[in-house]
Amino acid sequence: MKPYDYLNDLDDLDQFEAELTGARKPKTPARNPKKLPESDAKFLQTQDDSRTNFKFTYKAARFEEGWLLNSLGGFYEHQWISDVLRKIRGGKEASVYLCRAGENIHADLLAVKVYRPRMLRNLKQDHIYREGRIDLGSDGKQLVKDADVHAVAKRTAYGEEIRHQSWIAYEFNTLRTLFEASVDVPQAYEMANNAILMDYIGDLSAAAPALSEISLDRAEAKELFDRSLHNIDLMLSKNFIHGDLSAYNILYWDGDITLIDFPQVVSPGNNRSAYQIFLRDVTRVCEYFIKFGVRANPRKIATDLWTSRGFHVFEEIHPRLLDAEDPQDRKLWERQNRGR
Repeated sequence: MKPYDYLNDLDDLDQFEAELTGARKPKTPARNPKKLPESDAKFLQTQDDSRTNFKFTYKAARFEEGWLLNSLGGFYEHQWISDVLRKIRGGKEASVYLCRAGENIHADLLAVKVYRPRMLRNLKQDHIYREGRIDLGSDGKQLVKDADVHAVAKRTAYGEEIRHQSWIAYEFNTLRTLFEASVDVPQAYEMANNAILMDYIGDLSAAAPALSEISLDRAEAKELFDRSLHNIDLMLSKNFIHGDLSAYNILYWDGDITLIDFPQVVSPGNNRSAYQIFLRDVTRVCEYFIKFGVRANPRKIATDLWTSRGFHVFEEIHPRLLDAEDPQDRKLWERQNRGR
């Protein structure tokens, strides 16, 4: 059975969406309930022996449980995780869960980022970030089979699954590269068909909050601002732009920061919108720290960092960025234009 085939009924999708988002399932006219095929109803029993023994502490809802077993079963089989303890955070792209590490990873607690099924993903403007990328396979390497490349180009159902996997592979590869470069990111251990296993920031009682949830005194704000700019510059030196950086994607724990959420990573040299995306990242970070008394000129900082790495400043905002689905982005572009 292919992943998510057991979510093939409209009511099932509505229910799964409601369970992931916490929203109520929309009311629909009464009709005779449709039973799942026997093979789907026995989904948990169709796994191999080790997967059928994967019973986790987290009390997942019906469809979420199947989703987690499908996504994390391989991690359990290879003894990378031994338990799923609780959900840490949920979002439009993925949910993050706290896991107990297995015997084959020298850690106590781990975080696993599980992407929502492609049919439920909500990033409407992903083509903006995909520009200049090569498509990656499940091994994290460039696609080489003509059939796979053709499927992606034709946007077939199989091609869309490859694109979904490529999105995950980019985040995994980016985390591995940046961790080796001493950027403040979690160490990524393994990648599955729909999930990334990585360091957990926090302790057993609480996960690290986002920087957006923290109030800082001026001295600490200046210190963390400088550290954030150091990370941004270090990423740029490795030809990476975060693509969605803000205080919401920076964790704070014991006075340190950790940058997270890299699926939208952009190459500064291969994307027409690269500078504007970079400027947006810098502006968002600056605006957070300015609230705590840090003096910063986002445009000057972004331009100085950008040109110091030998990149050309392209001031024109690409029309696709103006169509971004987040209304706050449009306001940010307007503020950036006024700051020229």
